[in-house]
Amino acid sequence: MPNEGNNTRSRANNRKKNGTTQGPRKTAVKAKKKTKAKKTGMPLWKKIFFGVLALGIIGLASGAGLFFYYVSSAPELTEEKLVGTVASTILDAEGNEIKEIGGNDQNRTLITAEEIPQVLKDAIVSIEDQRFYDHNGVDPIRIIGALFANLQQGGISQGGSTITQQLIKLSYFSTSSEDQTLERKAQEAWMSMQLEREYTKDEILAFYINKVYMSNNVYGMGTAAEYFFGKPITDVTLAKAATLAGMPQAPSLYDPINNALDTQARRDLVLDMMVENEKITAEESAEAKTVQIEGSIIDHSGDVNTSLVIDPYIQLVIDEVAEKTGLDVYEGGLTITTNIDMDAQQRLYDIVNTYDYIEFPDDLLQTGVSMVDVNTGAIQAVSGGRNQNVQLGYNRASTLERSIGSTMKPMSVYGPAIEYLDYSTGTLVVDEEYSYSDGSEINNYDNEYNGDQTIREALVDSRNIPALKTFQEVGADNAFSFLQKLGITITNDDQEYLVESNAIGGVATPIQLSAAYAAFANGGTYYEPYTVQSVTTAEGEEFTFEPNGTEAMKESTAYMITDMLKDVITEGTATNAQISGLPQAGKTGTTNYTDEQLAAVGGTNVPYAAPDAWFAGYSTSYSISVWVGYDRPQDYGNFLDYQTQSLTRDIYRELMSYVSEDTDYSDWTLPSSVSQVSIEKYTDPILKPGPNTPSSLIATELFVKGTEPTSTSKKYGVTLLAPSGLKASYNKDKDELTVEWDKYSASGTDSNAQAQYTVTAGGASETTTATKVVIDKPDKGTITISLLVKVGSSTSPASTIQLTISDPAQESSEADSEDDSANDSSSSSSSSAESDQASSAAQDDEETNQNP
Repeated sequence: MPNEGNNTRSRANNRKKNGTTQGPRKTAVKAKKKTKAKKTGMPLWKKIFFGVLALGIIGLASGAGLFFYYVSSAPELTEEKLVGTVASTILDAEGNEIKEIGGNDQNRTLITAEEIPQVLKDAIVSIEDQRFYDHNGVDPIRIIGALFANLQQGGISQGGSTITQQLIKLSYFSTSSEDQTLERKAQEAWMSMQLEREYTKDEILAFYINKVYMSNNVYGMGTAAEYFFGKPITDVTLAKAATLAGMPQAPSLYDPINNALDTQARRDLVLDMMVENEKITAEESAEAKTVQIEGSIIDHSGDVNTSLVIDPYIQLVIDEVAEKTGLDVYEGGLTITTNIDMDAQQRLYDIVNTYDYIEFPDDLLQTGVSMVDVNTGAIQAVSGGRNQNVQLGYNRASTLERSIGSTMKPMSVYGPAIEYLDYSTGTLVVDEEYSYSDGSEINNYDNEYNGDQTIREALVDSRNIPALKTFQEVGADNAFSFLQKLGITITNDDQEYLVESNAIGGVATPIQLSAAYAAFANGGTYYEPYTVQSVTTAEGEEFTFEPNGTEAMKESTAYMITDMLKDVITEGTATNAQISGLPQAGKTGTTNYTDEQLAAVGGTNVPYAAPDAWFAGYSTSYSISVWVGYDRPQDYGNFLDYQTQSLTRDIYRELMSYVSEDTDYSDWTLPSSVSQVSIEKYTDPILKPGPNTPSSLIATELFVKGTEPTSTSKKYGVTLLAPSGLKASYNKDKDELTVEWDKYSASGTDSNAQAQYTVTAGGASETTTATKVVIDKPDKGTITISLLVKVGSSTSPASTIQLTISDPAQESSEADSEDDSANDSSSSSSSSAESDQASSAAQDDEETNQNP
């Protein structure tokens, strides 16, 4: 361009010299304009083409960079992952194997590439990946076809994954739709291509056949052939091969045991695809379709029932191992030693699932049961429910969310009352018409009131009003703290706090309840309930779990609660839980319907109809909690009458009797922190009984050491000593007997009561408030004179003396006889006597009776 500019200027100068500047100048301008038009005149299509090309290059470069960025963090390809994990072995408390789960256990029979029958290869390839033997792990044609199919359907109706990609997904990644990210897909494709370079097609197919889940806890088609058809994989027919090939995409839907029709439809689709893929003829397909799935599958119901005996316990083990170690029982190749007592587990299963021990009203009634070792918290047996025919089903022992009714009272009311307020088991509480603080009504189960009660009586008879009153004295914060120390956190309105109704109820599971009551049984230590003793990995790493105990309450609190709960079984609401010779303690619980709910379920005229019944009981060795109810308690007829409620105690008794057969029937020992004291019931503050307290009002109750009563009740009188200063004299001239005594001290008695004296002399008797009486013409001879004093309702022992009074007629005939008076005479005409009784006073009996 510079040279062109110089030439232009030169031509212009020449035109100037020739006088022809105007015409050539215009021409030059026009030439310039033409030149500019040529520089900016690229066609639009070229611009678009080059723009798209540039964007494509940039996109490819970015995509390639992103792809390699993603695959740089892809997992390492290993044969161990492709083959599958080793089974985890679960042992009971004695070290005996009770189950293998996950991995290559008894439900996964590995087969080699050489063992795969051709008919199975053809079936799998036809339905899953028809170009399997042609691609290198990723099938672009399949991906594009799936893309167009999904666009036509307006959603994801087909996937583009090859068998190789499916194997990678099953071995390394989650199959959840949420995890189908671009990064995951890039890593899956990269690893699939790697896999194709390292293994043959048949080896990859063998990995896939061994890996897939086939329903009913069966892994791998080799296992499935034996489980469903009773044949080794090498002997499967065309119809059976097509059935197996169709199952992995939806194992539950295509479960030949429970969904025979869906499975058969899927099998027929596989056969159609085999015809399309030219692996079989239409005639062969038609013949195979005549085979009916239903009726041709082996029945495994007996096998499932055997597994169900321990199924609820295994659920707890799986969850606990994951929580405490982060390991997956299904994939870890673990050896897990548990706390399960297989004898107890089997007996519990039989108790709730047969009619050999208990007569259940119907098959719909459900249970949840937990048994723990009170000294370790080890869960030894559980029942998740009755008549369960699925594995890993609803476990009511661990997940039931129902109110526990009055089994809450020892934990939210009386336990904290003893712990924080030093209540005695004889503390007075009045059962009377009452209401919650907001004015709403509260009633006892019988809609009656018992008046004065000790807390022992209120707990044994499960009175609601005394429980509420005591809860109010304890305070919600103290009650909440006490419950938390027992492993129970109550929520109301999704917040962790207590309301007044938690005095008589709150939500807890059977496992939580059995563990909480175990703290009462062992003297106050709460052990977190657990199922697993140890876990050993395939590499030899070992995790051990010791009992995790914390002080939940003082020993005195635990003993005093236990002592009261023993009465619940011997004389209260749980007498049908008694086991001869075995010291036990426990508490019943029921929940309530509203009047409207009661009418809806048809229980209006049924006494004590309830939706739930509970019993929690324990010995010095075991703590067992039992729930009974219906899963749908609001449905008509699904209420518990009084007799059905008692099934909780029946289940408890049957299990406790069995597990206690070989144990020492030991009782709890009174700790040094607790005193036993005889009291007069219904006194406030508590008093010891007086000498005249009726026997029906005398009880032996427990006190935290140092809080025993020191005063004696005077309501029915006090102990009086004999009056003092008793003396008598006889005046023969007047024939009068004079009896005198000291004024009685009323110290320690009712200050408003006046002393009354009763004097008896021979056959004469007089009562007076004075300190002297004169008796005319007393009996003659040697007479006994007695004096007793009464103050209020108390009467003293008598003071006595003897005096001899001569008969005047006899004296006149024997004038010279000696005076035979027993005492010195004050004169010849009189005689006298005096007692040597010490000065008397009313005394309080301060002695503490230490015997029950």
